[in-house]
Amino acid sequence: MLSALGFLTVFGGARTPDRTTFLFFPVVGALIGAALAGVWLVSVELWSPGVAAVLVVAADLAITGMLHADGLADTADGLLPHLERDRRLAVMAAPDVGAFALAVVPVVLLARWAALATDLVEPLSLIAVWAASRTVLAVVPSLVPYARDAGLASAMVPGARRWTALWLVPVAGVLVVAQGTTGAVALVALLATVTGVVLLARRRIGGFTGDVLGACAVLAETVALLALAARP
Repeated sequence: MLSALGFLTVFGGARTPDRTTFLFFPVVGALIGAALAGVWLVSVELWSPGVAAVLVVAADLAITGMLHADGLADTADGLLPHLERDRRLAVMAAPDVGAFALAVVPVVLLARWAALATDLVEPLSLIAVWAASRTVLAVVPSLVPYARDAGLASAMVPGARRWTALWLVPVAGVLVVAQGTTGAVALVALLATVTGVVLLARRRIGGFTGDVLGACAVLAETVALLALAARP
């Protein structure tokens, strides 16, 4: 549990990931979502939904140490340009930020803010969406090969289990309770987004990396939020 908390957030201490880390991803995702729901509930009592949405987006970046936003940036720079496989992996490992990242990351963050600012996303849905995104991240390594010979996720990959996807059953129930059919649509959109990103990564670099998982989390949550914010 603490290794997953330390890997996904700025809490839990600097712990080396191991074979059990992925198993606790759904729990940590739910905790992050609960924290964001708390920020929303407090903020919306003091400010407009637009200001509250900014604070929720900022809180997510702070809690995760911008790890997933960094993964989104590196994935955009690595997967979107026309490059050879080895060059893509090198670009994703480089510390600098390219033009593709500068275009993608601000748009995604703006979309997250816009969805929340509609005031149509229930706080309970935040818990479910963040739990769902981390659940999917824990399942991907059991289905797709690791694209690098070694990396930050190497120690965790042997512990990935497909049955972790069972967490999506209660998550789906929470979304339906919170927002009805819209909640179910949001979960389908989340899963479709992760599938699309992973298939693109499989085609262009031969599998997933830690950056790809980070990009999956951010994009999946964003698409789910947009679905939840759709007009009834």
